[in-house]
Amino acid sequence: MTTLYKPLGMIVGVIGAIAANAVFTRVWRRVSGEDRAPRATAHGYSWREVLIAAALQGAIFGLVKAAIDRAGATGYQRLTGTWPDE
Repeated sequence: MTTLYKPLGMIVGVIGAIAANAVFTRVWRRVSGEDRAPRATAHGYSWREVLIAAALQGAIFGLVKAAIDRAGATGYQRLTGTWPDE
C-alpha cells in the first residue's frame, strides 16, 4: 500500500508547495506592503530584511507543507484503512 501512496504523496507535496507560496505572498504583502520578498542577492535590502523574509518564508512553507502532507496521509488512511508509513 505504501507504493500506492508515493505518487499521491508527490502530488500532495506539489500542491503543498503551491499553497505555501501563495500564503507567504499574501503574508509578505500584508507585513511589508511590497509585492515580492527580497532575494538574498537583492542589492537594495539590509541583511535584516533579507533574513526576516527568509525566516518567515521558511516557517510558512514548513507549516503549510506539513499541514497538507498530514491531511493527505489522513485522507489516504480513510480511503485504504492503512497509514502511508505502515
